[in-house]
Amino acid sequence: MGDTRLGGGKPITEPLRCRPPATATLQLDTDTLRTTRWDFPPGAETGWHRHGWAYVVVPLHEGRMMLELPGGATADVAISPGISYERPPGAEHNVVNAGDTAFSFIEIELKAYPG
Repeated sequence: MGDTRLGGGKPITEPLRCRPPATATLQLDTDTLRTTRWDFPPGAETGWHRHGWAYVVVPLHEGRMMLELPGGATADVAISPGISYERPPGAEHNVVNAGDTAFSFIEIELKAYPG
């Protein structure tokens, strides 16, 4: 295997992938919260990210997500419309649509709870 560095810089620690991006649509951004709609065609991903605030997710459709976690772990998660869940600030992952159909959710970030 060749050099796993981009431009001779930092080593790549996560596997390289070619997935379509999920679409983020900012709906509201105030002093206290930010609301974003995420749309995932089959196989789409958010890309690696770390949440700067606590957040709530409200699924709009049934779906199956694979969460890629630091260190190479994964978690499979089923989502159902209207069944919300919360996560703490500092959560780090890549969210992938692991199902055969598109799904969407609303993400509400709570700016009073940074991390």
